[in-house]
Amino acid sequence: MPTTAPSPKLSASFEQGGTSLTDATASDSALRRFLHGLPGVDAVGLEARAASLGTRSIKTTAKAYAIDLAISMIDLTTLEGADTPGKVRALAAKAVHPDPTDRTAPRTAAVCVYPDMAATAVAALAGSGVKVASVATAFPAGRASLDVKLADVRDAVAAGADEIDMVIDRGAFLSGRYLKVYEEILAVKAECGSARLKVIFETGELSTYDNIRRASWLGMLAGADFIKTSTGKVGVNATPANTLLMLEAVRDFRAQTGVQIGVKPAGGIRTSKDAVKFLVLVNETAGEDWLDNHWFRFGASSLLNDLLMQRQKLSTGRYSGPDYVTVD
Repeated sequence: MPTTAPSPKLSASFEQGGTSLTDATASDSALRRFLHGLPGVDAVGLEARAASLGTRSIKTTAKAYAIDLAISMIDLTTLEGADTPGKVRALAAKAVHPDPTDRTAPRTAAVCVYPDMAATAVAALAGSGVKVASVATAFPAGRASLDVKLADVRDAVAAGADEIDMVIDRGAFLSGRYLKVYEEILAVKAECGSARLKVIFETGELSTYDNIRRASWLGMLAGADFIKTSTGKVGVNATPANTLLMLEAVRDFRAQTGVQIGVKPAGGIRTSKDAVKFLVLVNETAGEDWLDNHWFRFGASSLLNDLLMQRQKLSTGRYSGPDYVTVD
């Protein structure tokens, strides 16, 4: 089997703190041994804990803080075949000022677009502090050659994208070709330059919690800056249980390596109540260090409107009419 160099991020942690994780990526057989040696997931226990944390209630003052925090963590996204420069500019304006009637509303974390729209987003967001994220690697299916995937990444980076959201080859992962997936992530990371890399697993296609745990560790070993649940393009996307599992993975990875990795649940999170549940998961599982948009994001554009409606309700005591927020 080929010998593969570990990610620079993992090498640094190994040299500083002394872990044996770098050995896991020395060969295909070593990587398989490591991933299949991870503890099995107690599905019943995982889902019960996620459900239990979802019942936590918070006080009104804490709710106001949580709503603003959630707004600041959103990757406001348009990933449609009908995207136009005008639509991207409108989305960028909303990201900077989510509520035009209340300039105290926080900005979103990023605007996420296809690579051919990245330059438009970069121009529209210049000086705002809102990041430009771009999906790449033949999103959402990932069915392309590595050369095509890397060209996709180079286009987005050249256009000025601050972040790259890549999809893993689920076919390779599910057939046990873990080293192929690892090497693709390494190659994409090398093309990112200073852009941060989010690695999307498409958890709805991985079928089991054990696979989600293995994918989480595989992505982190390869140098992901974020691990992300989903593309939002399949039937099952982010859930409290799969997000909890990924939060446990980043917590344990930092405990072993000293390296902190972000988490991004994407798809299916639509209400303020949902967002608060996910923030509770973050706080109770990974800890306060992840309660920041540098380390946690929501890939849920429709969520923003409900957060804005709830924010106004807390401020005025009444709900707005249906025309209070824009329809994206």
